[in-house]
Amino acid sequence: MKRIGLYFGTFNPIHVGHLVIANHMVEFSDLDEVWFVITPQSPFKTKKSLLDNNHRYQMVYEAIKNYPKLRASKIEFELPQPNYTINTLAHLEEGNEGSLEFCLIMGEDNLKSFHKWKNYDVILENHQIYVYPRISKGAIAEKFKDHPKITAVDAPIMELSSTFIRKQHKLGKDIKAMLPDAVWNYMDEMNFYR
Repeated sequence: MKRIGLYFGTFNPIHVGHLVIANHMVEFSDLDEVWFVITPQSPFKTKKSLLDNNHRYQMVYEAIKNYPKLRASKIEFELPQPNYTINTLAHLEEGNEGSLEFCLIMGEDNLKSFHKWKNYDVILENHQIYVYPRISKGAIAEKFKDHPKITAVDAPIMELSSTFIRKQHKLGKDIKAMLPDAVWNYMDEMNFYR
């Protein structure tokens, strides 16, 4: 059975930090593949600075095309909005004949608020969660510490955000080094985030 790590995000834009995390997860854990699940609209985020779904998909696709264990997924584009992770997982399981095992990849900051997620207990009951370190305030709930379904992966701490990149790009700063070349080229060509 193939073990798939689902890495959710708006990837607005995808940057080298995302790539480092995803690649680390697939190379240094028991995951066989990592799928970037591009979220159309998070119930927790406003949409004004969000690029069109297909442009964000295209940037993820461009960023990972030379990484055979990484994939871009449009699965959430087809689901009613606002969507929740539990629905995406149910949708993926629907067409799965048991040949794939879906796991979640999340930053430590998300684990701290995981108890607020819709049906988080059902997610935890049915899926492994791989957590990468993040510098963030707050504490991880006691019930999630040493949980058999939660694996902490000692990935590099990446303090790089898409928000920072968009903001600095708009100010005319050179942010090229923070993005995979193909993403920078696409962004530049399309004149995004200026």
